[in-house]
Amino acid sequence: MSTLEQQCVHALRVLAMDAVERAKSGHPGMPMGMADVAFVLWTRHLRHNPVSPAWPNRDRFILSAGHGSMLLYALLHLSGALALEDLQSFRQWGSRTPGHPEHGHTPGVEITTGPLGQGFAAGVGMALAERWLAAHFNRPGFPIVDHYTYAIVSDGDLMEGVSHEAASLAGHLGLGRLIYLYDDNDISIDGSTDLTYTENVRLRFEAYGWQVLEIDGHDRVAIDQALSEARAALERPSLIICHTHIAYGSPGKQDSAAAHGAPLGAEEVRRTKQALGWPQEPPFYVPPEVYEYFARLRERWAAQEAEWNALFAAWRAEHPALAQDWDRAIRRELPPGWEERLPRFDEAAPMATREASGIVLNAIAPAIPWLIGGSADLSESNRTYLEGYPPVRRGDYAGRNIHYGVREHAMGAILNGLALHGGVIPYGGTFLVFSDYMRPAIRLAALMRLPVIYVFTHDSIFLGEDGPTHQPIEHLPSLRAIPNLTLIRPADAAEVAEAWKVALGWREGPVALVLTRQKVPHVTGEAARALSRGAYILREASRTPPELILVATGSEVALALQAAERLESEGVATRVVSMPSWELFAAQPSAYQETVLPEIGTRVVIEAARLLGWERFIGPRGRGVGIDHFGASAPAAVLAEQFGFTVDRVVALAREALAASGAASRPGVLAAAGGEGPAGHHPQ
Repeated sequence: MSTLEQQCVHALRVLAMDAVERAKSGHPGMPMGMADVAFVLWTRHLRHNPVSPAWPNRDRFILSAGHGSMLLYALLHLSGALALEDLQSFRQWGSRTPGHPEHGHTPGVEITTGPLGQGFAAGVGMALAERWLAAHFNRPGFPIVDHYTYAIVSDGDLMEGVSHEAASLAGHLGLGRLIYLYDDNDISIDGSTDLTYTENVRLRFEAYGWQVLEIDGHDRVAIDQALSEARAALERPSLIICHTHIAYGSPGKQDSAAAHGAPLGAEEVRRTKQALGWPQEPPFYVPPEVYEYFARLRERWAAQEAEWNALFAAWRAEHPALAQDWDRAIRRELPPGWEERLPRFDEAAPMATREASGIVLNAIAPAIPWLIGGSADLSESNRTYLEGYPPVRRGDYAGRNIHYGVREHAMGAILNGLALHGGVIPYGGTFLVFSDYMRPAIRLAALMRLPVIYVFTHDSIFLGEDGPTHQPIEHLPSLRAIPNLTLIRPADAAEVAEAWKVALGWREGPVALVLTRQKVPHVTGEAARALSRGAYILREASRTPPELILVATGSEVALALQAAERLESEGVATRVVSMPSWELFAAQPSAYQETVLPEIGTRVVIEAARLLGWERFIGPRGRGVGIDHFGASAPAAVLAEQFGFTVDRVVALAREALAASGAASRPGVLAAAGGEGPAGHHPQ
């Protein structure tokens, strides 16, 4: 390797430590230690064009060790995608260089990383999307999809449990074109990794079915050779163990945990530049010849994109129908007329909403070929299996059913990778209670506003005999607390069909469909078309404005309707509102919100979960029917009776709320509120 290339590598180190020093915050050690590896990957192997970051067949690069963000920012700067001023404003308000890489905020950043292990696992989703698209769109002589997914991963990534799950599945599926560079520097925040981490990583990944290579991470010839060998292994993923020195070149902090998450300090920066043969001033200095080197690379990268564009144009001319599907898939568009396949449900027989969801999925699957998904070993329970389509298998990636195994952690992150890659509409299913395993990935999907669909079934205590370990209590409010996540809990089959319509067309972030195990009656009918508004009047009161408004979600909507019948028979003008989605309702104009939930009238909320957050809808004098403790093992009907999800309790709380609000003094309410007189007797 030339002296000029050595200057390029040192430029990466200097830019990283200067930016961290100016910010008085950050992680200089990892960028300095992995500069050699990143340089070789970025300049000799990565097929990309940083100034054209949306090129579909670009190689994907993930900095899973997102704390080392200045390494990526320095590369993007030298490549022409970021200005020097962006680096100088590292970690500052309004800058394009936040503390951890953020997808959609900084050009050239493929994924938001920081929570360790998430980038590692999401990369598996990207690699899987590449293989799926290749299986569907490549034709002889036209390999329009043939790129690689690379990641730099750290000790922390490999310690996190999600990496174990994702690595196991990637090896099982034989995902070649997936290449991870492991920064093995023996240092974590608390000190040497031998405090906690002494496993044989090579044997671990070989057991998963990965190719494992081991090199000196500062030997650029060895790095180049290892990457070439990894690229040639097309039937299994590769892990390149790169033995490196954290804060390479720092006389006082190389190989020290002190360089992991804090600036080197002005004096140590001075000493390091001296050791590297770098000018002390000015800060952020890059020799002109380094910029010239990368300018020549930009010409090569642009030529690679142009070559692919020509191939793609020829493929499009020869396969116009396939190209039309490609365009829609890449833009995540839905084919014209797909909604016509949405089923209409027989209102005679009760049906679990999970069952209705499965019927909807299988009805629309032929119309949306790029809708793919699966479950964490629960496809039969979640009703997520697409009948008539094969599973995704090693060497045969054209299937539409992904078997994740019992790997909820990995499934959540892989869904993110599938969505980030583009070209597919991904969904994944598990029990609602196990969304806990997926929460880090759900949060990142919401942060990135990714179009991921979650199918969470067995949504309440009414799943029954499996007991409190499987009965979600706190999960609805905890998921609603995540910004940008839209949660929809349909009341019946008709609302399920509308919920899928919303989910497939949603562009503002992930959508969670929350579905029942138990059968529920058909109660909404044509009114369900209003589901997209988040809440709507399902049953109007006998008089308006209503004296009482019952608000319910999911399976409790039927209970609200039954209670409303009782209350109306007792003279209480009662409206029933189905509110499947807080988030969709919050997005409606205030005039519509006021129409559905006017200030006048007393409210009772019914939901088989903790009512945390419902205060905004209940109001100061309303009441709620929920559950603030764990469940029990018993049939669903017994649980409903024991935990108060009954008409009698709803009516009793309604009377209590009406009395508290003063409604008992109004004609037509006194008997119901006070319990005086026979039902239906209304004093004049």
